[in-house]
Amino acid sequence: MLARELISDVVPALKTSDTGTKALSWMEVFRIKHLPIVNHTEFLGLISDSDIYDLNNPDEAVGNHMLSLQKPFVSEDQHIYEVIELLSRLELTLVPVLNEEKHYLGVVTQEDLTRRFAHLSAMQHPGGIIELEMNDNDYSLTEISGIVEGNNAKILSLYVSAAEKQSRVRVTLKINQTDLTSVIQTFNR
Repeated sequence: MLARELISDVVPALKTSDTGTKALSWMEVFRIKHLPIVNHTEFLGLISDSDIYDLNNPDEAVGNHMLSLQKPFVSEDQHIYEVIELLSRLELTLVPVLNEEKHYLGVVTQEDLTRRFAHLSAMQHPGGIIELEMNDNDYSLTEISGIVEGNNAKILSLYVSAAEKQSRVRVTLKINQTDLTSVIQTFNR
């Protein structure tokens, strides 16, 4: 799933002629804390609600103020994981998407991203979740899937992350069965 497939069709971009008051109104309507400022197709940066509150006159056009705008963006062909990483690292409520020529295409909102990620990770499918912790060198996707499939189940999604203890990993499995007793017993053996 690429950034261009995640672009919101409802959140508008601000123009430099728009006021801070208009920006705050849109932020309230769309429940976001950031808006892109765009001049035709040129992405000028993100303005936050706190930037607007710092303006002496929010009824004046945002282009009349000296703003130090953040300019984070993703390219249209970046993967959903990269979009999530940028959104999380910079604590944004949306991420602008630009094409190869650096023209503004739209934004990916935190809300849309959450919805699409839930779909990507099979959250809407019934099933159970198993979390395993093991040494790095014991991790084998082949063995894990063999155990699951040997119990007439299927892995719907799988995530591997670093465990709290050094040189260990945590493997989270979403499985297509709600009764996981036989799968868990096989893992325990």
